[in-house]
Amino acid sequence: MTGRLAVVGSGIAGLYAALLAADAGTDVVLLTKGALDHSNTWYAQGGISAVLAEPSPGDTVAAHIADTLRAGAGHCNEAAVRLMCMEARQDIASLQRYGVAFDTEHGDAADDGGPALGLEAAHSAPRILHAGGDATGARVAGALIQAVLSRRDDGKLAILTHAQATALVTRDGQVAGVQYLQDGRRAVLDADAVLLATGGAGQLFAQTTNPAVATADGLALAVRAGAAVADLEFFQFHPTCLVSSATAHPGRLDGPLLISEAVRGEGAILLDSGGRRFMQAYHPDAELAPRDVVSRSIALHLAKLGDPTGHVYLDARGIEHAKGAGFLLQRFPTLTRKTLDAGIDWTRELVPVAPAAHYWMGGVRTDLSARTTVPGLYAAGEVACTGVQGANRLASNSLLEGLVFGRRAVESFLSGAPAWGSPEDTPPRAASAADGLPLTHASGEPFSREALRRLMTSHAGVLRSGELLLQATRTLGRWAAVVCPPAVADSADPAVHEDRNLLLAAQLLVDAALKRGESLGAHYRSDKPVETDYLTSLRPKASLLHD
Repeated sequence: MTGRLAVVGSGIAGLYAALLAADAGTDVVLLTKGALDHSNTWYAQGGISAVLAEPSPGDTVAAHIADTLRAGAGHCNEAAVRLMCMEARQDIASLQRYGVAFDTEHGDAADDGGPALGLEAAHSAPRILHAGGDATGARVAGALIQAVLSRRDDGKLAILTHAQATALVTRDGQVAGVQYLQDGRRAVLDADAVLLATGGAGQLFAQTTNPAVATADGLALAVRAGAAVADLEFFQFHPTCLVSSATAHPGRLDGPLLISEAVRGEGAILLDSGGRRFMQAYHPDAELAPRDVVSRSIALHLAKLGDPTGHVYLDARGIEHAKGAGFLLQRFPTLTRKTLDAGIDWTRELVPVAPAAHYWMGGVRTDLSARTTVPGLYAAGEVACTGVQGANRLASNSLLEGLVFGRRAVESFLSGAPAWGSPEDTPPRAASAADGLPLTHASGEPFSREALRRLMTSHAGVLRSGELLLQATRTLGRWAAVVCPPAVADSADPAVHEDRNLLLAAQLLVDAALKRGESLGAHYRSDKPVETDYLTSLRPKASLLHD
């Protein structure tokens, strides 16, 4: 198909899709709200999971599929999981053609050895590619950004930076472009199709690993255009985010610092304030349990200690003892530098950590070709819900999902495939004051970004209950009546649009969490706890292990 594709977002899904489309001769315009490197991808540390042509001994694509399904708590779309795991190696090869250099067994990417494959929580074999040790996201995004800039210079694509998408243009039921703000001015970009690759919504919560740009923009754009959404109750909290208020030099950090799951994969353990290791009491895999289990265990343990808003400690000292002096610096150079910036020598000291909002499994519902239920609208990466992540994302599957489905979106656009969707695929309706809900609320605070984040953390965070969610519904409805009048859509203030998007996303998340009365994966209802451990009760099918 010829025509223009507008790509909104500059994380791995957006950059990769823009490159593929441009190289196929398509007219591509890439819009990003900030600079090209303002994305969750840039901050990703752990790596990209993939079973390569020469995998670790005993590893198979079938094992990757089984691990993904098991971590997803039985809620994954098995067809999407199978497709992603089977196609992973071709997109890893494409990344390398675009200049991404993965670390090798003998050191950095300059060596001739095979790729160094790491092990992370809930993976049954080492299959995690990383670059620059713990700087995978920055290395991958950096290479793709250079490739994008090169094609811009060659006239093969256009880039609009600091351009915030504020609405999708629709004509005759089809998406036909994007309205956006740039330098305080409103503009419209006409396009034959739009690919949303806007990332997640970590800014909904008080503690997050996401950058400031993660404000649910793509989800809100899609919902207002009539797209279906799915699985919004499933928000993953990363168990180990540095608590800067407990460090010696919090002002030296340039934002929240995620302590990668790969650190626990190398042998780090969690201790409470009394110096006791506690994870073994909550799950047989202890620190290597899936991240929703670790986050929930930390929250439950802190509650038992009477300090629900407190923190625990990550102890990485044993890694240095077991693997030799200098190992942490070599394997995790970025984390070593940043923890030192915060006043912590983690070869000798404990690191204060707590769960932080990290990744939204839910999003704009798509099919296997990244098509949404609105013709002309695609979605890939964290903004989308392909069904791959289920109720809980397996570590290092997020960058892979963005790659595979970013590519499939471009392939679908180029093929001129018809729209996907059915009449029953309608998004859940967000509650508002007009619904007749009583205007009693959980907080007497007037609306502010910080008030919203406090409310979502306390009422819809790691631990939830029907009562807390109902209180949140009422407060959000009251705020929406004040903050989201129709005139807001015409504002030239980017922050106003972000607030409106966050409020809508919060309402949709809380509504979905209320409707799912049972606990599942990252969605934990303390008033309806899990009867049995789903990780031990669910077994992968034999065909997945031996096909």
